[in-house]
This record gives sequence, C-alpha cells and structure tokens, in this order.
Amino acid sequence: MLHPVIALDEALALRHRGALLVDVRTPAEFADTTIPGAINVPIFDDAERALIGTLYKQRSKGDARRRGIELVAPKIPQLLQQIEASRDPDSPPAIIFCWRGGLRSLAMTTFLNLAGIPARQLSGGHKAFRRMVSRYFETAAWPRILVLRGLTGVGKTQLLQQLVPQGYPVVDLEGLANHRGSAFGALGLEPQPGQKKFEALLWHRLEQLRAADYLLTEGESLHIGRLVVPKRFHQAMQQQPSLWVEASLDYRVQVILADYPALDDLRTAFQAPILALKERLGKQVVAELLELLQRGEWQQLVRELMVRYYDPLYLHTLPERRQEIRVESLSQGVEQLRAKITALLSEPAG
Repeated sequence: MLHPVIALDEALALRHRGALLVDVRTPAEFADTTIPGAINVPIFDDAERALIGTLYKQRSKGDARRRGIELVAPKIPQLLQQIEASRDPDSPPAIIFCWRGGLRSLAMTTFLNLAGIPARQLSGGHKAFRRMVSRYFETAAWPRILVLRGLTGVGKTQLLQQLVPQGYPVVDLEGLANHRGSAFGALGLEPQPGQKKFEALLWHRLEQLRAADYLLTEGESLHIGRLVVPKRFHQAMQQQPSLWVEASLDYRVQVILADYPALDDLRTAFQAPILALKERLGKQVVAELLELLQRGEWQQLVRELMVRYYDPLYLHTLPERRQEIRVESLSQGVEQLRAKITALLSEPAG
C-alpha cells in the first residue's frame, strides 16, 4: 500500500518514539500553526496554492489538479531528499500531513513510499490535531498548579528559568507567548505566535509534563499580549496558595533594565505604550515620562513607571493565601523558592 493512513492518536504515539512529522502545507499555513516539532516541506508555495485555488473555483477541479501536478513534478526529488535528510533511518515511518488529510499529504506519502522511504498519511490532517487540542483544553484535568506572583520586576521569569535545568515542571507561558506580559512586553521581541499555535505549544509542554505531580508557572492575566490563556487552564491557576515574591525597588529596576537589552535602540518603540497610559496617568505624568525617555534616563523612567503605574495597578493582586519569598539576589531567591515549593507541596491540595 503506497499511501497507508494513520489515526492521530497512533501518529502522536509514533511521534513520542521519534517519528518525523512533515507538514506539507504552504509556508504561510505552517507559520500560522502546526503540530509542535513538525518540519515544513511545502508541496506548493503560497503563490502556487493561491493559483491552484483560483483554477479550482474559476475553471474546474481537473484543471486545478493537472496544474498542481505540473508544478509539483519538478520538485519531487528535492522534496524527498529534504525529508530523507531530516529523518533518522532507524525511526518509525514519517508522518505526513496537510490541512485535512487531502491530496497534498496523499501525494507526498505516495512519493515517499515509492522511493522506499516509509511514510504514513495523517488521517484528518492538521484539522484533526486542532480539534484534539481544543477538546484537550475543554476537558483535561491537570495536577495542582503552583503559581509564582509578585509586583513587576521582582524577577519571576528569571527565577523559574533557573529551576528548569533542575528538573522542576515549569510551564513558561510568557516564553510560549513570546511576550513579557505587560504594557511594554512585546518590545524587542519577535512577533507573537497566533492563538492556535500558542495553544498547540502549551498543549505540547503540558504533554511533556503529564507525569508530573504538580506544575509551576508564573501568574498571568487571561491575556498575554494579544493571546488568551485557555480559560480552564487559567482558572486552574487560581486554585492553590501563591508563591509571592518581594524585592526592593532598586532590585526590580535592575531586573527590568536587564530584561530589555539595547534600550536606546527601542526608544522610539517605547513612545506608543507610554502614550497609551495617558488615560490612567494623565497628560502631565505621561509628558514627564516621555521627557525621561527622550533624555535616555532609563533607570529613572523605569522607577517612575513602577511607582506611578505598575505598583498601583497590581498591588491589589496580593493573594491572601501565599508563601512569601524575599529576593535580594537571584541565587538567594532560587533557594528560597525551592524551600517554599516544598512547603506548599506538603500542604493539602486546594
């Protein structure tokens, strides 16, 4: 059989055993979302797919298919070579998918098997995976989630990053969302992923930690930049006593400055987020902040933003049930955090 089909659950099991996942959709489709870990070997580029779609609508299915074959035929050796080079010869068959498990993945699976490269076509394509992820966030049960909270600049992200190499079950929501989770959180970073890709990445991380007795993450609002944390997962983040981090204003300023490298290069980018604070802070305060920005007085600017904007905005989030951590240095903070995690885990869940 030149194009054997495989169900999603079987494909994901093979994925755990090292099977190569190959997304044959266009680069634009792949950039929007994919199955985490998949490589992109597009049968058509974005313009070619648009052309095929136009032929299908304006002329006929047959014309569209014939033109598709003409476009793909010269590429076949290169496409096969790319997949073969990416695949471990001793791994399970490659899993090939397109949007709905249609002609693109069917063709590539057939080509591969004809060439002696074992491959399986994913039944239902990426659409089946997307349905599974949506259902997961609607129905899944997670272990208790310990949440690190505190005012802006206390170094929550840095503390969690120190625990990852030590094997702690950290879910880095800001890292997955590519955003620092504040009004200035996108500055200096690449664009955020789309919502579907964010959810796929979060599903992947939670799957990696499915054997963990608990999860550890940073407190976030429902929105991280323009992305939304799946609501049931966000609700689960509110159930346990918090790990509340405190630090001096001077320490917090230094943490923020370190988190925004090449600040002078971002001077223009800072203007719009500061102007957006006018309704909350008033014209006079915003004018003062813009003046500090123009003069490049970064320490004072960050200090003023903390005192005037961030602290009044977030101080009310101080949770009643909490283990407090006082941070004076990163290494000392990590040791305290580890001790407080142990203390929380010794308490009954809920």
